[in-house]
Amino acid sequence: MSAERILVDTSAWVEYFRGGNKPLSILMEKWMDERSIYIPDVVLAELMQGARTEAESETVEELRGSFEGLELKPGTWIEAGKLSRSLRKMGKMIHLTDCFIAEVAFQHGCAVLTYDAHFVDIRRALDFQLIVLPK
Repeated sequence: MSAERILVDTSAWVEYFRGGNKPLSILMEKWMDERSIYIPDVVLAELMQGARTEAESETVEELRGSFEGLELKPGTWIEAGKLSRSLRKMGKMIHLTDCFIAEVAFQHGCAVLTYDAHFVDIRRALDFQLIVLPK
């Protein structure tokens, strides 16, 4: 994987925290050591929303300070809306948050690491590097 910047999607963080996925753990730890991982606030918000315990909530808080964030460029949400609209015209109903994550990755030259196959559909409308791992 040649990307210098990796935006780790919520689905990949969830799989990582569950443990038991050795290939993912190896990749994530390598990228953590290289400081290649970037995390937008929307991913942190999704992780916080899904936190089931106080310990999980604290882990999400720790993530916030452990990885470099990605600043939003003006109009990013509008571009995500346009992306969602173009996908809808292609018959693909993709959640706006995932379109936003893809748009942020595109703007910052990040590859997206995800387990969500619908990012493949998003790539039909937006050219960004994608790393989809099998579970």
